[in-house]
Amino acid sequence: MEKIDLIVSAPHFYTMTGNGVGYMADTAMAVDGGKIKAIAPAGEILKSYSAHHLIDGKDHLVLPGFIDGHMHMTDGLLRGLAQDTSNWMMHGIAPFQLKMDEQGAALGGELAVAEGMAAGTTTFGEFSNMNPALLKFMDKTGVRCQMTVKIREAEERIYDPGELYVFDQGLGQTTLNQCLDAHDHWQGAGNGRITILFGPQGPDFVSKQLLLKIRRLAMERNCRIHMHVQQGDRETAQMVNRYGQRPIAFLDQMGYLDAHLIAVHLTDAKESEAALVAKRGASMILCSGSIGIIDGIVPPAKAFQDAGGNVALGSDQAPGNNCHNIFNEMKLTALFNKILYQDPEVMPAWKVLRMATIEGAKALGLHEEIGTLEPGKQADFITINLATPSMAPVYTEPMRNMVPNLVYSARGNEVSTVVVNGQVLYENGHYHTLDLTKILERANLYAQQLGPRAADTFWKINGANAQLMRTHRL
Repeated sequence: MEKIDLIVSAPHFYTMTGNGVGYMADTAMAVDGGKIKAIAPAGEILKSYSAHHLIDGKDHLVLPGFIDGHMHMTDGLLRGLAQDTSNWMMHGIAPFQLKMDEQGAALGGELAVAEGMAAGTTTFGEFSNMNPALLKFMDKTGVRCQMTVKIREAEERIYDPGELYVFDQGLGQTTLNQCLDAHDHWQGAGNGRITILFGPQGPDFVSKQLLLKIRRLAMERNCRIHMHVQQGDRETAQMVNRYGQRPIAFLDQMGYLDAHLIAVHLTDAKESEAALVAKRGASMILCSGSIGIIDGIVPPAKAFQDAGGNVALGSDQAPGNNCHNIFNEMKLTALFNKILYQDPEVMPAWKVLRMATIEGAKALGLHEEIGTLEPGKQADFITINLATPSMAPVYTEPMRNMVPNLVYSARGNEVSTVVVNGQVLYENGHYHTLDLTKILERANLYAQQLGPRAADTFWKINGANAQLMRTHRL
């Protein structure tokens, strides 16, 4: 009998292999050296292997860990400060964001990781300024991180509606250098858990010259570009006023739309434009909760998928979406698209579950490592407690109801175990690699300091939330 690191057994496995959900009953999985060694009927695994650690998933199901493809975790301390407001970026979040330092950004990231991990996220797709403290935390915590370092040429200030951004070449070069430095020092860190991507904030936030330079450098490093694309009418107006073209047409003319591009949001894209991005080979990240709250729009993810593209899910940021929970994203994605198309069969549960796992992995270029449970892949998986009100009762005949319940009923508290690279990070409500109490204490202390610093700008702008405060509605 071969001695290995870990065996997990359960009555229900969803491996996400094939074109569906890859269901297997009464199964066990052998894990060694951070990778899946075998997955087979429980009796076979237990006969062939003995393990240092056994996860007995009685009354549980096992599936790949969730992939949160696009996050601004460094805004984690700004939760609830920019909802229910128009001009979200400049009048909502900016008064607080501009007063937050690197320490606050890193602490926001810690809070977001704690929240996401407890709800089954194993891969965190962060998009933010270079923050060494956050990268060190991700490494120490043991999660998988695809860090996109933001590159921005537009001056960091509050712009009036319709005002054209002012470019600062020095800022653009500084942020590009930070991205290059991060790639040189962090790419492949943490036994391959950490990867670095190039992150022009959007085609409206950097000049054409810098966009071309970023693409050349990314191609030299065989690295993907993770960028907001046609994320709203604000971006479209900037591009039309500056170049006379909508963003997707502009990027297509530059040769930007290919398999190296991960396009985020597509909020203001027409279905034909989304289809073009997909046909060119780029991927899409859909943030249903955030865009629903910020813009009241359902992005054209269905058109993107219909054109053959891969779509990942993302939670975006706490002051937009208000949470980092992929269960929330799955449900909202299914519901919003059913409402949009007035068709209950659009975006079925099995499809959005694939978007949270294997389709998300494909969109981010990680599908060779994660996204399914099969031999040779990294052991990133979660267990779900079926003995909870939101998952009960369990049907297996004549149909199984566990996938619909995961998408439409589960809230995240059903997650019992979170494993990345074969390491147990979270188990039965307890974190193994982070101290939640300390994170919460520091977050609340920082918030007490940040609020007064942002107050003058908040009241001067007099946005929707300032008016709600004045009329005693908050």
